[in-house]
Amino acid sequence: MTIADRLAGAPISWGVCEVPGWGWQLDSATVLSQMQELGLVATEFGPDGFLPDDPTDKAKTLADKGLSAVGGFVPVVLHDPAVDPVLAIHKALAGFKASGASTLVLAAATGTRGYDARPGLDDDGWQVLLGNLDRLALFAGRMGIIATVHPHVGTMVETADDVERVLAGSGIGLCLDTAHLWGAGVAIDAAEGVDALVDSIASRIGLERIVMIHLNDSRAAFGSRVASITWPMTRPFG
Repeated sequence: MTIADRLAGAPISWGVCEVPGWGWQLDSATVLSQMQELGLVATEFGPDGFLPDDPTDKAKTLADKGLSAVGGFVPVVLHDPAVDPVLAIHKALAGFKASGASTLVLAAATGTRGYDARPGLDDDGWQVLLGNLDRLALFAGRMGIIATVHPHVGTMVETADDVERVLAGSGIGLCLDTAHLWGAGVAIDAAEGVDALVDSIASRIGLERIVMIHLNDSRAAFGSRVASITWPMTRPFG
C-alpha cells in the first residue's frame, strides 16, 4: 500500500466549515466532483448539511462520485454532565455505518458557537470529559467504528498539556492536525514529509495512540493570533 492509497480529502480544504460566518460555502456536487478530478478516492463527510442527512442517501452521494467515506469531524460537548454525548453522535454514526466509514473524529466542543471562546475546565469537568471519551470510544467500537479525539483550537482539548491529560486519563486514540498542533505550541513541520512528520509526533506522543493525521498548513503571521483568540476565526486574513 502506498501513501496515496492512505490519503483522503476533506470538504474543509474547499472552505466548507461548520464555523458560523466562515464565508461562502461551496455545494457538495462541486466539491466532490473536484475531489474526483484530483484523483482522490476517499473523503471525510464535512459538516452537517453538506451531505444528505439520510444515511443511505449520504452513501449514494459519495459512491456516485467514486468516493469512499473515511469518517468525519463531529464537535460534541464532552465536559458537561448534563449533556449525553452518546445521543449527540448516534445519528452521525448511522451515516458512518451506512457509508462504510471507519473513523469518528471528535472535537471537545465548548458548547458555544464557533471557536473564539475557550472556557477553563476544572478537575470535575476533566473527569466528565475523559469518561465520555472512553464511553464514546466503546459505543463507536460496538458499531465497528474507531473513535478518536482531535485536539483543536478553541475546544476543550487544544494544547499539548490537554493532549497529555487525554493520554493519561483515557484510552481513546488521537487524530492529530498539524496546523492545530502548531497553533497550540507543538513544534510540528509538515514540510518534513509524512514519514518524518509521523516520527516527530510519535517521539512526543507515542505512535500507538495516533489513529489519523490531518495534514494542514498554517500562515505563521496569523495562526498564533487565532490560537490565542486575539483574532476571530471568521475575520478575513490579508
